[in-house]
Amino acid sequence: MRILLWHVHGSWTTSFVQGGHDYVMPVTPDRGPDGLGRARTWDWPANVREVAPEDLAEEPVDLVVLQRPHECDLAASWLGRRPGRDVPAVYVEHNTPLGAVPDTPHPIAGQREIPIVHVTGFNELMWDPAGTPTTVIDHGVVDPGRRYTGELARAAVVTNDPVRRGRSVGTDLLADLCGAVGVDVFGMRVELLAPMPGLVTFEDLPQARMHEELARRRVYVHTARWTSLGLSLIEAMQLGMPVVALGTTEAPFAVPAGAGVVTTSRSELVAAARRYVDSPRAAAEAGAVARAHALERYGLGRFLADWDAVLESVVATGTL
Repeated sequence: MRILLWHVHGSWTTSFVQGGHDYVMPVTPDRGPDGLGRARTWDWPANVREVAPEDLAEEPVDLVVLQRPHECDLAASWLGRRPGRDVPAVYVEHNTPLGAVPDTPHPIAGQREIPIVHVTGFNELMWDPAGTPTTVIDHGVVDPGRRYTGELARAAVVTNDPVRRGRSVGTDLLADLCGAVGVDVFGMRVELLAPMPGLVTFEDLPQARMHEELARRRVYVHTARWTSLGLSLIEAMQLGMPVVALGTTEAPFAVPAGAGVVTTSRSELVAAARRYVDSPRAAAEAGAVARAHALERYGLGRFLADWDAVLESVVATGTL
């Protein structure tokens, strides 16, 4: 199957393109948001091909994977075919709704030509589809292997755009965490964080390098209040790290008992991170539980099989 999709979410796409399909990725000279092309910091297989927009009309695309509302118009313009009408399409919703939750209509709500695939059950529950067919395919992650050493008595946090996104990703919690444990923050534009004692930032490392560095930290702390389930949380679990997470959105259902601490208490989040930093043995034991669970629930094989079933159904019938 030849699938057109945009490079929007690098971690999710890394898993999605592991399937046995031909993936067509738009690329523009400036490699802007609508033409980013192949990843520079993730390892993608050779079946992900960059194609210029002006050449897409010559590509025999079987299905379009949409991830942002304006991509429907982009696909229609560049392919010469309208997604959902002239070529089968699905819309992947990565994010939680903003605004009047849970009454927020989805951007493509109220039509039946393009089904919506949510990456978590929480997202599916919170968006109002207004009759549009929906399903859930839980995340799958390429296993980075058990790399945990916990040799550095510090906490690790992964976030992107922490200054712009602020409270939604828990940027305000970093000061409290730094006051109790040293915190190393990884991600995009983390260098914009205001300096504070105990805080070190690591800007946009290649994925393999980031995994190595995460695994050296004693505990992973997931500070997001209101985002979809961060793949970094699952990756940390697969690395064998104990995790401490805010008990919001999908996180309470992703972290089992014994793998760490899930809480809605600011003080308990900080205290739990401190306990793991102070106890290497407890941290290693929790990390082993976390890895076993993440491999079972968020394994790549299940993820790709679920996606193949949806893709085949949509190409054959136009719906789920």
